[in-house]
Formats: sequence, C-alpha cells, structure tokens
Amino acid sequence: MRCAAHTLGCKLNFAETSHLLRRLTAYGHQIVDFDDEADLYIINTCTVTAIAEKKCRTIIRQAIRRNPGAQVAVIGCFAQNDAASIARIPGVTLILGNDRKHLLPELIANEKVDTEATTPFPLAYSSGDRTRSFLKIQDGCDYFCTYCAIPFARGRSHSATIEQVLQAVDEIAAQGIREVVLTGVNTGTFGQQRGETLLQLLRRLDSETTIARYRISSIEPNLITDEMVRFIADSRAFLPHFHIPLQAGSDKILKLMHRRYDTALYREKLELIKRLMPDACIAADIMAGFNGEDETEFARVCQYVESLPLSYLHVFTYSNRPNTAALRLPEPIPVAVRREHSHALQAISNQKREAFCQSQTGKQHTVLWESTQHPDGTMQGWTDNYIRLCRPYDATLVGTVTTETVEKSSIVYNFPTEG
Repeated sequence: MRCAAHTLGCKLNFAETSHLLRRLTAYGHQIVDFDDEADLYIINTCTVTAIAEKKCRTIIRQAIRRNPGAQVAVIGCFAQNDAASIARIPGVTLILGNDRKHLLPELIANEKVDTEATTPFPLAYSSGDRTRSFLKIQDGCDYFCTYCAIPFARGRSHSATIEQVLQAVDEIAAQGIREVVLTGVNTGTFGQQRGETLLQLLRRLDSETTIARYRISSIEPNLITDEMVRFIADSRAFLPHFHIPLQAGSDKILKLMHRRYDTALYREKLELIKRLMPDACIAADIMAGFNGEDETEFARVCQYVESLPLSYLHVFTYSNRPNTAALRLPEPIPVAVRREHSHALQAISNQKREAFCQSQTGKQHTVLWESTQHPDGTMQGWTDNYIRLCRPYDATLVGTVTTETVEKSSIVYNFPTEG
C-alpha cells in the first residue's frame, strides 16, 4: 500500500510516527507524502489543548477528502482520550490510542495480535532527516497537574533502559546523523522505576557514543540537579540549550496547577545555568489565562517573566481539558482575556528572543547545517545554543558542523513559539 502520515503535537509524536513508517516499510509498503493520494493515511494526534484537537479533526477530514476510499487510522493522544468523537467522523476506519498504536503494522496486515502481551518499552526515533533525530527515551507522567490531560492519554511514567538507549543511538549514528534530541513526556523521571537516572544516561551517552551533539527536549525544573547542570557545562557533546517548563510566573497559580516548584526555585535553576554557561539558550513553556490569573496577578506574571534570563517562550493559551481537576477550580478567566494574556506573553517572548540573538552577534558558535535548499537559495542550521542561521546553499556542508561567527544578517527568526 501507499502510506502517508501526518503528525501533530510534540517531538515524541514525531519520533513515534517515524518509527511506525519504518516498520510499515519493512512490511513492503511505500511511504508517500501526506498531500499525495494514499491507500492508508495515519494521523498521529495531540490532545494538549482544544486548538490541537481542532487541528486533528481538520487533518482527518482533509485525508478523507483526498481519497475517500483510503483507510484512515487515527492514533495517539486524542485517539486515547476521545475515541468516541473521532468514531463519529465518517471515513475513519481505525482508532488506536497510545496503548495500541504500536500494533498498527500488524493490524493493517491482518495479523493476529496479543494485546495483553507484555512488551519492552516502545523506544522510537525519527529518521529521514540527515542531521537530527528525535529519540524517545521516556513516556507517561505521574504528576497529574490540574490542567493536563496527558497522564490520561499516555499513562504512568515509564522509560527505556540505558542499554536500550545506547543501542538505539548506535543505530542512529550508523545513518550518519550528527545530533540526537532526547524526548519524553517527563524526561527527568527517566529510569526511576529501575534504579537508573537521567544523569547516568547522559554520562554514558557522552562517553560511549560517537554522536556529535545532544539536546534534551524538555525537563522539569525540580528535576534539574546542580550536578546535571555542571556535567552538561563540561560535557563533550551536550549543548548549552535548555527547555524548562515554567507554566506560570506566579506562586499562587503554580499551587493551583499542582506544579512541584515555586518561582524562587525556577529562578535559581536558570541563574545556575547562566553562571556556568553564559551563552546558553533557555526556553520556557508558559500558559496564559489559567484560573486566578486576573489583571493584578498577570501583571506579577509579566514582571517575573521579564526579569528571568530566558531566551524565548513557548506560549499556550489555557483551554479546559476533560477529566482534569482544573475544571473544579474557582476564578476561571474569560476566554477573551486568556487570549489577551497570550498575546502579551508572546510579545515578551519576541523581545527576549531578539535580545538573546543580538547578544550573540559577533560571537563564534558551532552550527550543524541542514539539507533543505530554500527558495531564496540558502540553507539553514542551528547553532549549539539554538540560534537559526542561514547562508548560501552549499551541498558539501550538509550534515557538517562548522564554526561560524553569528551575524545579524544571518539570523532566522521565523520559528514558532506559540501553541
């Protein structure tokens, strides 16, 4: 069959989709672009916000219109949490939540599968990009923050073993990929079920693999230890780039969210990073319009965020999620006000991103160049501290790491920071 896939949401989803497509190829199927006519369309879904679910429905209907006779498999978080609403869309032929999506190739082949069988951690990584791979090392979450539906969609925290990860990295390195991004729902809890730690994994990846560059996609501030920061600062391959969820710049709202840190701890972690790695890029997820964020509280939030040494924000507008504890909280914020707060935070993010990029002009950084030749005849790459640069296309540079001086004219700003 001709198979096509579309992925919504996080880097974890991208790793899982890529893994499924490799398995379908092993079954003899042909992978085509999602905009082409296919016999099987796979939509790997997201449920983190109402907007994400709306995008999922739109993509599902686009696939059905493209080829009404095709099989349409809807998988992932939205499929796990709300299979009933997906089943009401005419043309959907298969719905698999996170607990069964790994069985898609077998189900398409009409093979008998044992859904009760115990399987190893479903480690997955993306491929097809000659420069970077997203590697899933952990899944699920035990935190149950009041706003979040992900624990219902992905279950409790579980992870690969260190040996599993090392084996996968060897496979990735054999494909000539230079950079690996470690992904998970709550990456900092890696290994906790079996007495391993994320820091142990980082040390072994740094010393026992040939990958040139590693990033950690996201890690909770309460799980970042001083020892971990010091290790990254002195490591061979881990880059000065951190994504540390904040979610709220107010202790009142952090308590309502059931987050496991306060604003003082968050600031302490950022200041340690900047002290050891002054040029580090630090990004934060932040939610606009959660319960209790009236104008007085939001002014405090903005003041706090502006005072932090952050490089940019990934802004989310709060939306009610089914079955979450936040639905029972007082002081809900009107949707229009949530959007206003979101726009204000995005403006702060834009200012911080420009200030960070300008602070790096004239400095030298290593850059990993990507393969795409853009319509203007340029190619792009990321510095070690996550600034996107462009230069005239040169095929000999694809997949190589060079040292470049950051110039204002070479900085590319158009990457998304709002969700």
